[in-house]
Amino acid sequence: MTSNVLYSKSIRIRIGGGRQRGGVVLDEGAIMSTALRLVKERVKKAVERDRRAEGHVEAVSRRLWPWNERRLIALVGIMALLDYATTCAALEWSGKGYAEGGLLAGWALRIGGFGWLFLVDMGAVFALALLAVIVRALCLKFGY
Repeated sequence: MTSNVLYSKSIRIRIGGGRQRGGVVLDEGAIMSTALRLVKERVKKAVERDRRAEGHVEAVSRRLWPWNERRLIALVGIMALLDYATTCAALEWSGKGYAEGGLLAGWALRIGGFGWLFLVDMGAVFALALLAVIVRALCLKFGY
């Protein structure tokens, strides 16, 4: 039995020998390889687009934060301490009955007071700093 193969731009259909669908046999391997080729082409185009914009993004990033990342992490830690101090001042010392509006901070205050709030704030700073380090390492590993 001979097998005729028809080619189109994106799908190869083989007539005879394979799974029948309405008189036409679909060559599933060809369809899958076409789909994979299309995905590879889109990823390649996205990488090329990102590479073209990379210099501009780095220039804007350096203009926004010209110092090294250690200073950024220190700034985030200082801002978390200021957040904690202002929350303590507003809730504890003002005497006006304010309530914490943040979900995480409100939960920490309910279960353990200001001590837990401090731990949750420091945990959030640590988690964000760790996430930044991981993302940076992955970007360097994959060449971005």
